[in-house]
Amino acid sequence: MFGLFKTDPTKKLQKQYEYLLLVALRLQRKGDIMGYSMKTQEAELIREQIEQLKTKQSN
Repeated sequence: MFGLFKTDPTKKLQKQYEYLLLVALRLQRKGDIMGYSMKTQEAELIREQIEQLKTKQSN
């Protein structure tokens, strides 16, 4: 009952991940390859965090 109002931390991270990929795509289309690679790297770090949380939740 008390877990009803808990937020899922992976949902917040998933939104951040998707947003960073969208920003990276826009940067790539503008020709900013350095910015694209930086945003993609940030997105991959968040994806790793999501995977870690999912493995903790499954255990």
